[in-house]
Amino acid sequence: MAKRQYEVWKGNNIFIFGGRFMFGPDAKSLIITLLLIIVPVIIFCANVARNLISEISGIIAGYAILMVTVVFTVYVLLVLLLTSARDPGIVPRNLHPPTEEICYDSSASVDAVGRQTPTPRLPPTKEVIVNGVPVRVKYCNSCRLYRPPRCSHCSVCDNCVERFDHHCPWVGQCIGMRNYRSFFLFISSSTVLCIFIFAMSALNIKFLMADLGTVWKAMKESPLSVVLMVYCFIFLWFVGGLTCFHLYLIGTNQTTYETFRYRGLERRPRVYDRGCLNNFREVLCSKIKPSRNSFRAYVQENGRGATSGMTSEAYLGDSVENRREKVEDDREIGGDLLKISQRREAEDT
Repeated sequence: MAKRQYEVWKGNNIFIFGGRFMFGPDAKSLIITLLLIIVPVIIFCANVARNLISEISGIIAGYAILMVTVVFTVYVLLVLLLTSARDPGIVPRNLHPPTEEICYDSSASVDAVGRQTPTPRLPPTKEVIVNGVPVRVKYCNSCRLYRPPRCSHCSVCDNCVERFDHHCPWVGQCIGMRNYRSFFLFISSSTVLCIFIFAMSALNIKFLMADLGTVWKAMKESPLSVVLMVYCFIFLWFVGGLTCFHLYLIGTNQTTYETFRYRGLERRPRVYDRGCLNNFREVLCSKIKPSRNSFRAYVQENGRGATSGMTSEAYLGDSVENRREKVEDDREIGGDLLKISQRREAEDT
C-alpha cells in the first residue's frame, strides 16, 4: 500500500497536519519558548498597558501602545512558527551510494580459487571547487551521499541539512538554509519586543512616581512593572547577544557551525564572503529555495522494503563490512558454479 513520504521518513522529525508541518524531535521545548513570550505580554497588556492608557493624555496614544504590543507579539510568534515548522533544507537520502566513486583496497583477500577479492569502499572525502577555492566535502554514511558544501549531518534530527548553522533546542528545529532568515528575524524581533516592554514598564513607573512622589511607592503600586523590567533585562542579554552574534555571522557570511569548528584557524580563507553588503543581501533579501522533499507525496515500496525516493533502514544500516560480506558471498557462489561446470565437462569427456 502506498504511503506518504512523511509516514516513512527516516529522520527523527515530528510531522503534524498530514505532513504539512515538520518539527525536530525536541519540539516539546517549543512550548517553553511560547510561554516565555506570551505570559509576559499578557501581564503587560493586562496591567501596565491598561495603566498607561489612563495616564497618557489622549486615548489614541494610550491604545497605540497596546496595539503595537499585540501586533509585534503576533509577528514574533509567526516567524517562530516559520522557523520551527519548516524544512530547514534537508538533503534527501540516497537509495544507493555513488557507485562511480567506489574504489578498491589494494590489500584484497584471496578466495579458494586463488583470485583476489576486491574490497569496495568510498573515499571519506573529496574536493569540489567553490568560488575558485578547493573545498573538501565529506561522505555521510547515514544519508549515503557526499554532502554539499556547508552541509552537515545533525545528530539530533538525523538529517543532512544544507548551510547547517546549528540545532536550536529553543525552537525545536535545525537552523539551515531555508529557515535561517526567519530564525534571525525571530531573535531580532524578540530583542526589539523586550526593549519595548522594558521601556513602557519604566514609563509606567515614571508616571506613578510623579503621582506618588517616590520611586519606592511607585514600585509598591505596580510591582508587575518591576518584574517585567527585570525579566526583560535578563532576557535581553540572551536574545540581544544572540542577535549581535548573528549580525556578525551574516556580515562575514559564516555559520555558527563553521565559526566554532574552525576556531583558531585565523588564516582560513573565507570562501563564501562576498562583502558585507552582499552578504546581508544574500541572507535577508534572496529568494528562499524550494524544499527538496515532498513530504505529502506518495511513495511506493519496492521489493527490498524500501521506498522510491527514500532509503530503507536496512539499506542505510549496511556498513562497509556488510558490503564486503556481500561481495565475498557473490564470489563464493561464482566459485561453486565454476566447480559444477568443470565437473560436468569432465563427465562429458
